[in-house]
Amino acid sequence: MIVVMGATGATGNALLHSLLTLGTPVRALTRTPHSPIPGITGPHQLPIEVQYADATDPHSLRTAFNGASRLFLAMANSPTQVELETRVIDIAAHTGIGHIVKISAPAAEPDSPVAISRGHHAIEERLRASGITHTILRPYAFMQNLLRLAPTVAQGVIFGTTGDAPYNYIDCRDIGDVAAAALTRPDITGGTYTLTGPETVSYPELASRLTTLTGNRIRYANLTPDELRDNLIHNAHMPTWLADHVTEIQQLAITRPETPTTTVSDILGRPPRTLDAFLHEHQAHFSR
Repeated sequence: MIVVMGATGATGNALLHSLLTLGTPVRALTRTPHSPIPGITGPHQLPIEVQYADATDPHSLRTAFNGASRLFLAMANSPTQVELETRVIDIAAHTGIGHIVKISAPAAEPDSPVAISRGHHAIEERLRASGITHTILRPYAFMQNLLRLAPTVAQGVIFGTTGDAPYNYIDCRDIGDVAAAALTRPDITGGTYTLTGPETVSYPELASRLTTLTGNRIRYANLTPDELRDNLIHNAHMPTWLADHVTEIQQLAITRPETPTTTVSDILGRPPRTLDAFLHEHQAHFSR
């Protein structure tokens, strides 16, 4: 039995689809077990085992892990992420989980300029110390997060602080397929994999592609880090820690120029999904 944490998130949900395609027994964990998991449960959807679990509730985790051998660990970035994920790892170690696939982040280093990445490093260290066999996936920016740009795209602008720096994107469905492989294929178990799409795209180029897609002129407004942070807090209503995170990862793209990896195609035997395909798939979202 494979347990999937973060089943309602973009990556966890994609993983559920991948595992169901493989016919693998799966238990999806959610804090709202009576609510449908998009595209998975509910009328005319695929039945899976859905169980309540909350990382703040150790008893629920012990119950959810009972009888399972493998765990997918993905949690939303937050100031409490290190505390919660290390608790999950400790409980998994005591309940017989034999393999954990963890979603981490690029630059997961103790001295990373990105606070969230420093947290992922600490979680990875706890995972190594646990003695559990583990596979670490380090995806770059999710294409699905671009959907959050729709309100400003509708106003004809994208804000950022990357200048012309190249930026890696990856479709969460590719992450889900790689995670499914890591959970079911012994040949890639135990590795650390950096995941990207097939190309890097700067924010000015993204604005150009959205202009072509929507038929409306979309421009890129390059802000200073402080200006972007203030805009995210006051106009996008982000919490301070998240505005800091977005600003930090955009600055990282400047100080450490990003390049695509071949990891997705190496593991899956097919090319990763492209940004253009994703944008066309969601054209209506950006054209509202």
